[in-house]
Amino acid sequence: MKKSFCLLGALLFFAAPWIFSQTHTAVPVESHIYRILEQAEMRGLCSPLPGARPYTRAVIISAIGEILDAEHTGGALRPAERLILEDYRKELDKPDPGFDLLRGRFYAEGNFSRAQTPISAYIGGMADLGFSGGFYPESGGNYWGTDIWVQFFAKGDVGGHFSWDFGASGGLVRVPRTELGTYHTYYDTFGPVEGAGTSGNEEYIDQEIKTYSQPLNHFPYTYRKKWDGSIYLLEDLYDFGSWPNGIAGVYNLKSEIAGAFLDNALTWRLGRLEREWGNNSVGSSLSLNGSARPFLAVEGSFHPFSWVGISSLAGILEYYNENGIKESAKSFQNAFSITMLEFKYKNYLYLDLGESVVYTKRFELGYLSPITNHIFYQNNIGDFDNMSMFITLKGQYPGFGKAWFSLFWDEAFWKRGALESDGTMIAWQGGLSFPLSFLAFSSIKISYTKIEPYCYTHNRNFVPGYEGHMETSYTNNGVGLGYYLPPNSDELLLRLETMPARGLTTFLQYQLIRHGADFGDSAVDGSSYRSELDPLERGEKDVSRKFFLFDGAYQWYHIVKGGLEKRFAKLPLALYGEAGIFVSLFTNIDGPANSGKAPSYHAIDEDPYVRSVNYIVGFGIKIFPEY
Repeated sequence: MKKSFCLLGALLFFAAPWIFSQTHTAVPVESHIYRILEQAEMRGLCSPLPGARPYTRAVIISAIGEILDAEHTGGALRPAERLILEDYRKELDKPDPGFDLLRGRFYAEGNFSRAQTPISAYIGGMADLGFSGGFYPESGGNYWGTDIWVQFFAKGDVGGHFSWDFGASGGLVRVPRTELGTYHTYYDTFGPVEGAGTSGNEEYIDQEIKTYSQPLNHFPYTYRKKWDGSIYLLEDLYDFGSWPNGIAGVYNLKSEIAGAFLDNALTWRLGRLEREWGNNSVGSSLSLNGSARPFLAVEGSFHPFSWVGISSLAGILEYYNENGIKESAKSFQNAFSITMLEFKYKNYLYLDLGESVVYTKRFELGYLSPITNHIFYQNNIGDFDNMSMFITLKGQYPGFGKAWFSLFWDEAFWKRGALESDGTMIAWQGGLSFPLSFLAFSSIKISYTKIEPYCYTHNRNFVPGYEGHMETSYTNNGVGLGYYLPPNSDELLLRLETMPARGLTTFLQYQLIRHGADFGDSAVDGSSYRSELDPLERGEKDVSRKFFLFDGAYQWYHIVKGGLEKRFAKLPLALYGEAGIFVSLFTNIDGPANSGKAPSYHAIDEDPYVRSVNYIVGFGIKIFPEY
């Protein structure tokens, strides 16, 4: 018995990176099942679901079962919708033991020792071969890129309450972009000079940073980099670079151990994966968005009753390798904590209240505790951290639609004239969504999002225990933790989603995005994640006031695109693609930028603010796809 126990322990230890959880591990937030569940909830086909995603497999399987039974309680499912849900349930549910050549998986289960504890293991892999191109006729530039990945994973359960999931991916990527110019983190005279800016306070020093275009083979603000750490250019594998303008080798590691108790009312997880928090529409969170890079965190959720719940998370953020693997990390050594309370009245009214903080790595119990208010706690320990709070209010009438409003308040500062002050760093969003009952799992979404200047940014500080300036912007690995747009932006979004046939998912979308220029002579302050606000003169000078579109150059994007994904029931393949057009143009004011509110703005077409009409095409194939 002792030998068997030691052997099993060794197998679990060395095989841990290759074991798959059947029950309590997460279904990735990019899975289309979340959009299906959102539409089902909006139609009243299932009970309200938690606002903290990702959900465990057990939670999703339970929700699918409730939806399939909705016909017996007054709900209505189209025949195609029933088939779609049954496909997802089969994919997520426990498979038959042995090899499944159609899915590229192997599953085994058994009982452990005298306790008869059930143990399962699920091993497999998949490949995602993606290609894309951008065509810019007016400049004569054509750009192509790749995102080719091979993934291996293994997952498993021990008993009914503990699960794990470990995987590793490797790939070849090429994502071309161009350098646009430089940008100043401060827009005033700052530096360790007596009488300048902050009276010689050397903590506030301007930086001149490089700015880059959006990836040229993707639509603006849509590319989600999947690699961890550095990239390894094939021409020089010892060059630990930050961006793959040429073909580069990359890797991605994700893992989790998770558990659930009290019939899934209490869940916990230690893992590195993507997350989306909030009861607004999928992909719309302002506080922790699915577009953010994954990071390692411990998290838990407790929903003792249908009308109330609490979720909390604490983890370690990752630096962006812009200036080398050691130099870049010196100033970005951050942790992140977030807590969210949820209140619900049946399937009609939802309220989220939460707060979050980015802080330098330290064992700060107040930020680790879900029952301690982070914002007030900072008053007890000193002002060094990036504090924020958020609220979402959603109302819906099952079968008709829903409306929501979200507010994210970052480093709030309030005084007379605060709405025009750069010190009021907020993001807000309003949206509507309607189901289309005559099509399978279909909906129309309309939303408007505004990210004010300096929102998601923070001044570099001298922090006790650290040397030099420490960065605490609301970012992870160079990517925003919140909404996918940078500061000083807004977006009007119209999106149609539908599943016209079993295994086929399609969408059609229009976006108007406007963003303050972060390059050129008319660049607007507060338009970059790396912008820093003068902390002593907020709102006192014109440079510290915001006048959207009326204080410098702005880039406008009109984007129209459509896409689809087709999965085959009897083939281990999925095909996907998207195509569309976007127009990029600029407006500017007469006079210097950041000098106050101009009387008007007008369209321009001159270097470096040039108008263009561009085309994007992307396609790919998944082999042994999941979900």
